[in-house]
Amino acid sequence: MRQPKSIARWFLSLVLTSSLVLSIAAGLVSTQAKAGSDPTGKAAPRTIRIERTAFMEAPPKLSLEGGVDWINSGPIRLEELRGKLVLLDFWTYCCINCHHVLPDLAKLEQKYKDELVVIGVHSPKFDEERQTENIRRKVAEYQIKHPVINDADQVLWNRFGADSWPTMVLIDADGTPIGKVSGEGNYAILDHEIGLRVAKHKAKGDLNTTPFQFSAESDKPDTSPLLYPGKVLADEKSKQLFIADTAHNRIVLTDLDGRKSVVVGSGGIGMVDGDYAKAEFNRPQGLCLVDDTLYVADTENHAIRAIHLKTKQVSTVAGTGQQGHRRSGAGAGKATSLSSPWDLVLIPGTKTLAIAMAGTHQIWRYDIPSDSVTIWAGTGQENIEDGPVSTALFSQPSGLATDGHNLFVADSEVSAIREIVLDKKKPVVHTIVGQGLFVFADVDGKGDVVRLQHCLGVAYGGGKLFIADTYNNKIKVCNPATRTVETLVGNKQPGLTDDPPRFYQPGGLSVAGTNLYVADTNNGLIRVVDLGEKTVRTLEIAGLTPPAPPKRNPTFPRAKEVTLETAQVAPGKDLTFDVTLPSLDPGYKISPDVPMSYLVETPEKIGILATTSTGGRKLDPPAEVFTIKVDLANATKEGDSFTIRLSVKSFVCSKDSSLCTDKNYVWTIPITVVAGASDRVRIGSTDSEKSERATD
Repeated sequence: MRQPKSIARWFLSLVLTSSLVLSIAAGLVSTQAKAGSDPTGKAAPRTIRIERTAFMEAPPKLSLEGGVDWINSGPIRLEELRGKLVLLDFWTYCCINCHHVLPDLAKLEQKYKDELVVIGVHSPKFDEERQTENIRRKVAEYQIKHPVINDADQVLWNRFGADSWPTMVLIDADGTPIGKVSGEGNYAILDHEIGLRVAKHKAKGDLNTTPFQFSAESDKPDTSPLLYPGKVLADEKSKQLFIADTAHNRIVLTDLDGRKSVVVGSGGIGMVDGDYAKAEFNRPQGLCLVDDTLYVADTENHAIRAIHLKTKQVSTVAGTGQQGHRRSGAGAGKATSLSSPWDLVLIPGTKTLAIAMAGTHQIWRYDIPSDSVTIWAGTGQENIEDGPVSTALFSQPSGLATDGHNLFVADSEVSAIREIVLDKKKPVVHTIVGQGLFVFADVDGKGDVVRLQHCLGVAYGGGKLFIADTYNNKIKVCNPATRTVETLVGNKQPGLTDDPPRFYQPGGLSVAGTNLYVADTNNGLIRVVDLGEKTVRTLEIAGLTPPAPPKRNPTFPRAKEVTLETAQVAPGKDLTFDVTLPSLDPGYKISPDVPMSYLVETPEKIGILATTSTGGRKLDPPAEVFTIKVDLANATKEGDSFTIRLSVKSFVCSKDSSLCTDKNYVWTIPITVVAGASDRVRIGSTDSEKSERATD
């Protein structure tokens, strides 16, 4: 999405772009596949070439100063990153294209973990995206691990010449800019250029390969039964309630009063069919019940999944698991790639699902009997334009509802409510309220006066259309015939109270009888609005707990390994280790904010320890001197011998900056049990070391 530019911004963009440009043989990448291309929507391979051109004698002075806050780290100066390649990702959290590049960034971070630092620069489009707390929650929700700057006033956006979301700027290890590229689908370009630069600097010997570590918001403990629920579906006939527990990657089944709960999905990120416990999703959103099958818009798997309620099995009915880019045509369900499906609704009088295909700015259809997918409404160009479905324009449609004659669309990026008249011969698109990509506010009224702000959800019931006016933290009610909109409940300020009613960026709505169910996304709750009384209550769901985190042993890369002299210990049922970490380099300290991980193992024998150490243990608060008590499975007796391996991970930060890294230590301690010996083993500054080495 491209932002309108002032003359000053245009000039700044021209300076940087003309100075250092990424030139691509086929032109800047377009994510749109041509009609008649591969039915999966995959773009053809491109030949790329990086070209440096001279516009100025020297590039403009670059800095990361100007943001109002940092997330996942404290402030970092570019000068501190000398010896690293730096990739700046200019994004805003409403932007679907920005979501699409996150997997590419994660791949680059993993491939070049010792040579590359990615820094997100969150430059907002909407007013609500200027607030650090709102950004922090999205950084956690999308599991972004790298530092993110809140560029609320777009200081860095202007400095680096960004003009569309997303834009990526690559900076060389010596601090000079290499160039920029905009849009999604640029992994190959960036991978190629970063690989060339890494090889060059390794040959010169001026590459800093010490990996930096950051304290990510998403790594904090998760205790919420629901985590950023995106959509909700209330079925009055069956008295069932279905919840897309989006950030937990699962679907929750309960009743309209929340008196019981069944979970579909393990909580792991993936695309796995099978029974309820085995199935995996990736940030599911919209839900639609057809007979005994619940259809799910599995957004980041780019797929439509089916939950078969009678057999308790999950299957995939559309999508390949890879993002597609096609804007026209049709194909078999599982052979056709989708792009971020966000909501579903059954088209009246049919067995066909309408799909809000946010990633291509279109409405698609999935026909259940024929198992086929058809692109139906919208050209794929991002904007707002009415007319026949073949020429209309949408902008990240994110919510769907129907009154039996019309299909209503929450068209989020234009802050609009659209309507598709379901005429079999000439379906046509109208705008009920909304004016364009950069026209948004919080204004009730009639017709063109009305302003919304990034509305994500709609629901129809009792002759009224309800709107989740997401970034205004309100639920509004609309009369589509008169184009009038008024606030039903909520205050523009985010909050979590029933009286007065407050919400925090609600994303999904569903009507059952006189109740409106609300997926109150950022509050991690389901709220219930009594439409007659206009009162709000928070739904408690019995027995629902967050998914258990997978147990994996921590790793200790580049550890300093030490083998100690044999330690003599007294017989007993436990051992105590008094640990002193090696002295840190001057100017560094252990971060007080990140717990230390440690793992106790007996590498040569099993059955020594009382409990399995899978997953390791945490020391919180961290310390340079600490004590660990280890329980044994059976009391030891004189003459017993075994080996203990103690591994410790500490999070070490510069005292003068926000840059941190891991310091890992592994001690191997041979143990012999001797009557009358101490029951404590000292490790660290006073230990007796036989050998020492560093591991990769």
